[in-house]
Amino acid sequence: MSWTSLRSLPIDIFRVPPVEERLPFNKYSFLAYILPAYLSYHVMALLVILPRTRLLRIALWPLITLLAFRAAVYIDFSGGDPKRTFVNVNFALIVFCFAVRVLEWTVRKDPLKRHIRPAGSSPSIVMDVLDLSTNMRGFGWNLSKSFRFPPENRPTSRLWFIAYVFISFWFSRFICGLSQLALLAFSPETFTALSGDTIFDPTLPPLMRYIRSSALTIIDACGIYAVMQMNYDIVTFFGVAVFQQDPAQWPPAYDKPWKSDSLRDFWGYRWHQFLRRTFIVAGGWPLGSLFGHAGYVLGTFLGSGIVHNVVVVMNNQSVEWWCMILSFGMMGVGVVLEQGFTLLTGKQVGGWIGRVWTMTWLLVWGNMIVDGFARSGMFGSANVFEVAVPAKGIVDHYVTAFDTWLRT
Repeated sequence: MSWTSLRSLPIDIFRVPPVEERLPFNKYSFLAYILPAYLSYHVMALLVILPRTRLLRIALWPLITLLAFRAAVYIDFSGGDPKRTFVNVNFALIVFCFAVRVLEWTVRKDPLKRHIRPAGSSPSIVMDVLDLSTNMRGFGWNLSKSFRFPPENRPTSRLWFIAYVFISFWFSRFICGLSQLALLAFSPETFTALSGDTIFDPTLPPLMRYIRSSALTIIDACGIYAVMQMNYDIVTFFGVAVFQQDPAQWPPAYDKPWKSDSLRDFWGYRWHQFLRRTFIVAGGWPLGSLFGHAGYVLGTFLGSGIVHNVVVVMNNQSVEWWCMILSFGMMGVGVVLEQGFTLLTGKQVGGWIGRVWTMTWLLVWGNMIVDGFARSGMFGSANVFEVAVPAKGIVDHYVTAFDTWLRT
């Protein structure tokens, strides 16, 4: 190997290849790329619950991170179909979150301890490793003691719990399909293209333009809510019905986010918390160590912006880097403003005024977030929710009527 090749080796290792240069997903790529990353992730989960393993975790962290990076960027799951690039994006997001979890486990001084176990079960290190690896919110572990989980409102009987989750999955899938049909109906020529387009229609007056973009934002938010619920339902179903886990191990994903009366209530509790630890480690810890609690809050939301920016850029590199970071950063600014209000007045943000404030702030900056998604071409991804196709005529009718009203 020449000196030139040696000098370029680190660059080649960390280069993100274009889709056409990636390996197809097959038996070889699974064994050579995905399986090593998957197994190393579980090895780290084992080490973090064992005492006196911190030095070993630190030593293994660079290797495990490199394995995760290789799995995320060197395999193409789209099968050559540009409309299925969202599969690559979703897989990269999952691997990124796992890598951040590994970093959190690496720097931890004390072992993680499980303080809630299924009724009637005995301690098992194998089951603890599996639970920790798949338990994104850390439910039942000491790292989630400060979390507030939604109250349980599903049936307590195992059989009826499984039936409820199964029905919820299909309902959420239907809502996902409706939301995607509605989004595409607003601009079928441009939103269906992988190049994407803005949600701000320049042919409309400013007020009508913002009403249209806000409608798109609300529809997309409903779709995001439904797709997260759908994914959680399917893994809950397999956990309880197939692997015979206790339903108590699967607390609800949401707690009626539309009832939020503050940004803190929305983002810190009622919205799903699956990626909360990821955002805290990626941004909250670094800025919190420098600027205290305010830095911790802002850093957590900036971490969220970075993660969402990775998703957008992997789909379309022409989207501005600041789009997601600014939008989610302003969500953090809103939370800090609420804390400032409490310090000045001694009162918590809440009531109907708090609800108006929360939904207004979410809608203003949510417009920019959804605009970033739309311009990256995410609306044009393949439709995997065909269950809602029979309602396409109804959706098109109402979207067309709404669009006509905007232009009159």
